[in-house]
Amino acid sequence: MDGHTENSAGPAGIPDGLTPAQIVEKLDGYIIGQQKAKRFVAVALRNRQRRIKLPEEIRDEVAPKNILMMGPTGVGKTEIARRLAKLCGAPFLKVEATKYTEVGYVGRDVESMIRDLMAVGYNMVKAEMQETLREKCVPMVEEQLLDLLLPGSSAKKARHEDDAKRGVRVLGNIFTGESPVQGGVIRLDIPKPDPSASQEKASEPDLSEPEKESLASTREKLRALLREGKLEEREVEVTVHRQPSLSMNMMGASNPEELEESIMGLQELLSGGKTKRKSVTVREARQILMAETLDRNTDSDKVADEARRRVEQSGIVFIDEIDKIATHGGEGDRQAVSREGVQRDILPIVEGSDVNTKWGVVNTTHILFIGAGAFSVSAPSDLIPELQGRFPLRVELEALKKEDFKRILTEPKNALVKQYEALLATEGVTLRFSEEAVDRMSFIAEDVNSHAENIGARRLHTIMETVLEELSFDADRHKGETITISSSYVDEKLSGIMQNQNLERYIL
Repeated sequence: MDGHTENSAGPAGIPDGLTPAQIVEKLDGYIIGQQKAKRFVAVALRNRQRRIKLPEEIRDEVAPKNILMMGPTGVGKTEIARRLAKLCGAPFLKVEATKYTEVGYVGRDVESMIRDLMAVGYNMVKAEMQETLREKCVPMVEEQLLDLLLPGSSAKKARHEDDAKRGVRVLGNIFTGESPVQGGVIRLDIPKPDPSASQEKASEPDLSEPEKESLASTREKLRALLREGKLEEREVEVTVHRQPSLSMNMMGASNPEELEESIMGLQELLSGGKTKRKSVTVREARQILMAETLDRNTDSDKVADEARRRVEQSGIVFIDEIDKIATHGGEGDRQAVSREGVQRDILPIVEGSDVNTKWGVVNTTHILFIGAGAFSVSAPSDLIPELQGRFPLRVELEALKKEDFKRILTEPKNALVKQYEALLATEGVTLRFSEEAVDRMSFIAEDVNSHAENIGARRLHTIMETVLEELSFDADRHKGETITISSSYVDEKLSGIMQNQNLERYIL
C-alpha cells in the first residue's frame, strides 16, 4: 500500500516518518482541493505516530481527536478517509449511520461496526502473513500436485516405507527407533513393533527396486514438465476440505446471524468438516492446494492477536450520513426518538468501550472515528451534546467550482479522462479530449450543480457518460481511429440540457 514502500513500518503498522505535509501530498494525488480537511486528517494520523512513541504511563491517556466533516455530497469526504486508511495500511470500515434506524429497530446492534472492523483487520493481517509464507509453501504444493499426477510416487511414502524396514514408526512429529535425533525431529527409544502386527493393504503391493526407481524417474520428469508449465491444462481430482469456523463466544452472540453461524460451525466441527471431490485442471488445483496449504501453515491465534492490536491502535471507522440521525428543530415524533436512540448507542462506542468479537474483546478507546454528513437540513448542534463532544475537530468541505472540476477530470491518478481513454483503447479507439472540451464540461457541471441538487464531482460521471454514450455504443465500428472530443461535440451532446433547465432532473 501507499506509504509502506517509502517508509519503514513503525508500531501498530503505521509508517514511521510520514510527516503531515507528506500525507497531504499523497492525498493530493487522488483528491482535488479540500486542503483544510486534508490537513486535519494528516495531523490526526501524525498524532497516532506520536502517541505510540510516548512513555507508557501517559500513552493510554492520549485519545484520538475524532473528526466531523461537513459538506455537500460528492466533494471528497469518503474518499479522504478511504485514501487515508490505505496510506497508513490501517483497518478501515465505512458504515451508514442510517442503517441503525431501520423500521422496528432503535440502534440495533451498533457494536457490529467494531466486529466488522475486526473482520477487516483479521483478513488484512492474514493476507500479509500468508504472503510471507507463500514462497515456503510452493515446494509443498508442487509435491502435492505430483502426488495427484502420479499416485504412489510420493517421496514421503517411500521414506516411511524405508523407516518401517529399519523399525522406525512415525507418531505425528515424534519418531521412534534407533537414532535419538534426526534433523530437528526428536526420536524416542521405544521397542521395535512386531512386524507381524502390521499387514500391508492388498491394494498396495510391494514394488521392486527397479519399479521404484522407474517411478521416481517418471516423477522427476513430471516435475520438469510441471515447472515448464506444460501440464497446466491436464485434469486431476482433488479433495477440497473446508475447515469449520466456530466462534468461541457462541453464547455471547448478539444477533441471530452470528448465533446461526456459530451453531453451523459447531455442527461441522462435530462432523469433521465438509469434504468434496472435484475434477479441475492443474492450474486450478495449484490455487486450491496453495490456499489450503497457506491456511494450514498460518497461525490463526497469532493473526487474531496482531489484528486486534492493529484495530485498537490504528483502526479507522468512517460514519457517513451522521447528520441523518440528528434531531433537528426539537421534533418529538417517533422517528426522532429512533434517531436519538441511535446516537446514544453510538456514544459508548466512540467514547471507548469493550466489544466482544469472535477474535476476542476489542477496546475502542483509540480507534479513530470520522463522522461525515451534508448537514443541509440539520446542524452539528442538533446532535446530542455528549456525541458532539466526542467529535472535537470539525472541518467544512467547500463546494466544488469549475476549476476544481477541470482538475478532477485530468489531474488525479484515477482521473475520469484517463479512465475513458483507457476503456476505449481496449476497443482499438484512440480517444483524445481537447482542453476546450474539458473546460466546457467543467463549466456545465458547475452550472447544473448550482441550479439543481449539488451532488459535487458525481455530476461529472453522468456528463461524461452522456457525452460519450454514442461513441461507447459504436466503439467497435471506430476501431483503429483517433477521435478527438471538442467543445462543439460536448455542446451537441448536452444541448438539450443547456437549453432547458427543466431537463436537469435527468442528470443524476
